[in-house]
Amino acid sequence: NAGFGFATVYYGDIEPDFNGGLPYGVRALYLKPGQKQPLPDEWGAIAAWSWGLSRALDYLQKDPQIDRERVALYGASRLGKTVLWTGARDTRFATVIACCSGEGGAALSRRNYGETIAHLTAPSRYPYQFCGNYAKFAQHVDQLPVDANMLIALMAPRALLLQTGSTDYWSDPKGEFLAEVAAGPVYSLLGKRGLDTAEWPSPGVPIMHTLGYYMHSGGHGTLPSDWAQFLKFLELHLDPSNTTANTHGSAKAN
Repeated sequence: NAGFGFATVYYGDIEPDFNGGLPYGVRALYLKPGQKQPLPDEWGAIAAWSWGLSRALDYLQKDPQIDRERVALYGASRLGKTVLWTGARDTRFATVIACCSGEGGAALSRRNYGETIAHLTAPSRYPYQFCGNYAKFAQHVDQLPVDANMLIALMAPRALLLQTGSTDYWSDPKGEFLAEVAAGPVYSLLGKRGLDTAEWPSPGVPIMHTLGYYMHSGGHGTLPSDWAQFLKFLELHLDPSNTTANTHGSAKAN
């Protein structure tokens, strides 16, 4: 009824989401003869899932029923990280909505709050999701040459909405907000509108500029009520007749 189509991709069909899953995913197809594991600077599972999303878009762009210029991405948690990376490197995606992406996604690593690089790369957890070099910074976050604000800035000038949860402390919702604040000057440089505030909004109060932020009351994940905010954001930024959301003018949904 809102005028949007919806397609879903099962990420496990691209690359398994568990330690030891390498032989069963797409990354194994790119190993050189005799190579057993990706090199430290080669892709992890998140990059593989991202690769798969781009291949899905290859197909969708050939479907005459789909407006190839107005395709958005949505993902939650580790798939929130995935859609952020996909949007950064594949500019064919017009908009990204990333839910509770946390560490390794939209949360600032240097805050060292909630989940950290050390947690993510611990051998019993998710080291397979990242390139091996990422673990080098587990105890040296201050030496990390990049941070989440740079990942967000790579989306510019396209629209990005971060959705968080007020009690999702592990994913650091405030750290995600601060990363967007830090990325704001890049959007301004390109004539688009960042958050335009450094004051962390209360739950249920959305900011829907070209950079958007919305925090529901509750924990990790997306609530059914969040989808109404997602649709408002998409209408603001994907409707070509809407000009207020795409410049320094005002655009806020209540």
